[in-house]
Amino acid sequence: MSNLDLGRVGLWAFDFDLQPMAAAQKAVARIEEMGFGTVWVPEAVGREPFASTALLLSATQNLILATGIASLHARTAMTMQAGWKTLTEAFPERFVLGIGVSHQPMVENIHGHAYDKPYSTMVQFLDAMDRGMYFAAQPSTQPRRMLAALGPKMLKLAADRTMGAHPYFVPVEHTVIARQALGPDAMLAPETAVVFETDPTKARNVARQHMKTYLGLPNYTNNLKRLGWTQEDIDGPSDALVDAIVGWGSTEQVVARIKAHLDAGANHVCVQVLTDTPGVLPMAQWKELADATKGL
Repeated sequence: MSNLDLGRVGLWAFDFDLQPMAAAQKAVARIEEMGFGTVWVPEAVGREPFASTALLLSATQNLILATGIASLHARTAMTMQAGWKTLTEAFPERFVLGIGVSHQPMVENIHGHAYDKPYSTMVQFLDAMDRGMYFAAQPSTQPRRMLAALGPKMLKLAADRTMGAHPYFVPVEHTVIARQALGPDAMLAPETAVVFETDPTKARNVARQHMKTYLGLPNYTNNLKRLGWTQEDIDGPSDALVDAIVGWGSTEQVVARIKAHLDAGANHVCVQVLTDTPGVLPMAQWKELADATKGL
């Protein structure tokens, strides 16, 4: 599957779901004016991602929207395929479907499905997507999809069956390993969280608040342990782990973290800007980031 040029730096944000849709549409239009090429939106317990993405795409001219990620437990493979092709046909070269297996608590407690053998589940889901029927106007351009991937098997699957991988909640050291697993050609688009704050205590407080939920999810903690982090690091979490997961400091220090992922093998870095006012769109920080990363 050929790659799509996402730009070197994009935005990853929950915050659009917390705004009225009209405000979210105005925000993405401004983000496009700032110079970002891609915006990533998640699926959890907020808006339905295909509907939301369609509305955000309609408010912009060239911006690419990517799901980071759409859960395969939230819809059938045929429904996922239909949404993917519908948006690709309507917005050629402007939509990337990120697919993931989600997490056991979400799948079992929210969706009411069994969470078992994530790798096999993903293989079967991709197979079902590929053989699904779609009797509608076909896209004029190739539909693009990527996988949420952390471990070696899922990374290889991402390279073999999709445009590439979208790892979430990862330090730079994972990006090095992911590039090796993917090979030279697949797209690698890791998420990285950042805080524009030079005071260590304030920055780490924001980071720890962000990390709290993720450090309770085995997919992420198992990945950190594969990388050599200890249970003690995770339980703290230790300053070292906080600093590895969340880049913080001056604008120059934030950009250095993004550049570290690029130097480690990422094609594109999905930047999640954290603040001490979650849910408020960080427009000023996004603009600062856009201006500071134009040369990367």
